Amino acid sequence: MQELASRKPHPGGLVAGALALALALVLGGCGSATSSSSTRLDSSGITTAADAGEVVVKSATARPNEDGGSSVFGGQETRLTWEGTVNVDSGITEVTLALPDDATFDGSTTRVTVLDGLKRVNIDSTTSTNGNTITIKFAEAIPSGSLLRLEVTNMKFPTKGGSYSVTGTYVTGTGEKAELDASPKITITELTTTQAIVNWLDGQAWVAAWNSVPFLNMFFKPQLLVTSFPSLFSGWILCLIIILVAFPFGILLGLVFAFMRISKHRWVRAIAAIYVNLLRGTPLFLQIYIAFFGLPMVGINMDNNILGIIVVAINSSAYQAEIYRAGIQSIPKGQYEAATSLGMTYRQTMTSIILPQTVRRVLPTVTSDFITSYKDTSLLSSVGVMELMMFSKNLTTVSGNITPYIAAAIYYLIVTLPLIKVVGIIEHRLSADENGEGPRPKDDDMETEDEFEAPAADEKAKPSAFQALTAPFRAHTLSDGGVEDAI
Repeated sequence: MQELASRKPHPGGLVAGALALALALVLGGCGSATSSSSTRLDSSGITTAADAGEVVVKSATARPNEDGGSSVFGGQETRLTWEGTVNVDSGITEVTLALPDDATFDGSTTRVTVLDGLKRVNIDSTTSTNGNTITIKFAEAIPSGSLLRLEVTNMKFPTKGGSYSVTGTYVTGTGEKAELDASPKITITELTTTQAIVNWLDGQAWVAAWNSVPFLNMFFKPQLLVTSFPSLFSGWILCLIIILVAFPFGILLGLVFAFMRISKHRWVRAIAAIYVNLLRGTPLFLQIYIAFFGLPMVGINMDNNILGIIVVAINSSAYQAEIYRAGIQSIPKGQYEAATSLGMTYRQTMTSIILPQTVRRVLPTVTSDFITSYKDTSLLSSVGVMELMMFSKNLTTVSGNITPYIAAAIYYLIVTLPLIKVVGIIEHRLSADENGEGPRPKDDDMETEDEFEAPAADEKAKPSAFQALTAPFRAHTLSDGGVEDAI
């Protein structure tokens, strides 16, 4: 132990240890320097500095270029807005945005906005385009932490449509180049025939002159009228479905309450009178609100379209009940007595004698009620049913123009005008028949008194129910001198 304690370190060993320690420090520093200046090469051949940081792409959007709509059509001028946050220590001096080959930035203009927190930074820039790419060079580096917004106006996306991301590159303040991350995809719609017509209208001098008049531009803008028709079509179809399903149910309910109104039992008549007067005495708009907001409060929930059909059918049935009641009571009592004398039951009298004549008399009024009910479906838009008026209201809100309402009016007139004409024709024919001006058999077809032979009893065919109902609308020739020409 004393020998060990008395030993002294050898001078050569101390020198060797010091040299080894110095060499380790030098090598470590070189390795650190090498690491801090190392570079990486990506698949596109762009060299990116490891200490360059990155530009975080926040968003990329396109302004809708559809007249009165929210679609972005390819092959048409629009505005691309790109935003990114600069997280590069040395800042960035250049940004290049790229789209697929069919897109173009040629002829576009660019607006650059730089925000450092809430403070706007004014930085001059120059822009150059090359087909589907655009390069913006900045007079000074955009500092780290800034928000960069690029608004490229009058550029065009690919004509064929699809979903596209904006890609590109940027150059740091130290002159190193790096790739931008792909932006969120932008959905582009392929150019439609409707939009092609709108493009043609945009280039017409007479359209420009027409739109220069404020009233015409607000109410009858040709471009918006063209785009409104396809946009409103699905709402029009739903409108037709509602009325075509509801009206037959209204007819059946109307007939039931019409017979109840002329029933021999007072309590039956009272029920029918309350039903009819209640529905006819209150607005359809109120009935819609009661059904759509009242029923859910008591736990009854159903599809809006189905509930709309039910409300329209019930409302129409009250008016039709009165129409059929008046039609039935307009038939002379002598026909009831004649049917009774022939041994016909009440049911036979109604189906074969009374109802066919009633249908003929009330047909114009029923058609008018159909037109009214068809127009009244527009009230369902107030409770969220996506029918014609709801679509036109939304389109008017988006476009800030009244023209979509004019398009909706045209859709209504497509149905109502022909029906109004039909009602006029029917009323004219009924008036002519009542005045003895109906069709008569030709002289050549009339049999002489000598040639006339009464048909045998077994040859007389009993008319079917369909023939009885359609008898008032068919011309009849004398078969037995008029004795049995009633049906």
